[in-house]
Amino acid sequence: MKTSTLLAERLRSHRLSAPARTVVDAASHMLAVQSQDFTAGRWALAARTRGEPTLSAVDRAFARGDLVRAWTMRGTLHIIPARDLRWVLSVTAERQRAQAAGRRRDLGIDGAMVAAVVAAAVPRLRDGGLTRAEMFDVFTGIGIDPSGQRGIHLLSEMTLDGLICQGPVVERDGVGREQRFVLVEQHLREHATPEDPLAELFVRYIDGHGPAGVDDFAWWSGLTLGQSREALTRARGRVAEVDDGVFVSTVRPRRSSGAAYVRALGAFDEYYISYADRTAVCAPEHLALVGPGKNGMVRATIVSDGRVVGCWTHASASLGSPPELFAPAAGGHVADEEAVRAALARFTRFLDG
Repeated sequence: MKTSTLLAERLRSHRLSAPARTVVDAASHMLAVQSQDFTAGRWALAARTRGEPTLSAVDRAFARGDLVRAWTMRGTLHIIPARDLRWVLSVTAERQRAQAAGRRRDLGIDGAMVAAVVAAAVPRLRDGGLTRAEMFDVFTGIGIDPSGQRGIHLLSEMTLDGLICQGPVVERDGVGREQRFVLVEQHLREHATPEDPLAELFVRYIDGHGPAGVDDFAWWSGLTLGQSREALTRARGRVAEVDDGVFVSTVRPRRSSGAAYVRALGAFDEYYISYADRTAVCAPEHLALVGPGKNGMVRATIVSDGRVVGCWTHASASLGSPPELFAPAAGGHVADEEAVRAALARFTRFLDG
């Protein structure tokens, strides 16, 4: 597949050239968007939605229970439609536990400790949920020190068990960087029940990320290559193979003639992060400038015609500071500065709304 075709199709699959009607529709199409940076995760949905969606509009979807945030794969927080949480964890939870097992042993986390925090926290969660700090106070109150990542791992374990997720946003500042942990049984109104969850995970990944292959799915899902190959086998007929080992959705969204060709995407955006090989969207000489760096960070990017051409920060955009544009790669083009300013201005309007 030509790189230009691959990029055009990925922009389409990601709803960047074919924006969704609402942020909830965008979330349903993408299934899960990486969101350890909560502002970036919410912007990822807005960037894939028509018109001028605002931060408050995304937060209302959390308040309604349409969206939640949870450790859905790779031990990483993602925003996911609430109705899809349970079946996704039925596929990924065991693998996440296996990947975290060594660290949890080092922290002294065992079944007895998890049972103790569940018994202490669940009654407190029934009255509207608790913030992370309040959850940690519960742990401390029964003699469990949440420091050294112990508290985070306990919250993750309760999530993988299907007990809790992060729901309504705590309104303490204009951006709302914190959510309440809530009980899944109380907060989620419905649960999707796909016939074959493993196949469904592959299909939904391709829907929101194709063209892509099994290696890409394995990276994104955190599953083993063996599990990922099995997912493809079971999904045959529900995805289309357009090149050797490269798949797209059988039903693709319609492109919008008015979609911008320069986009400001947030930190850890799925368009960059969710592939085993990122050189299709970012020149090899620029990969180290985007990340992941030594600190694990993946920077916010400026994307022009599907290629990463620079980086920016949420804070600098709010202040009107210019982004860091890269020297054009071989055969590349110089980003249109007016289009870049327009892309960053859309982000600031998102924050202000």
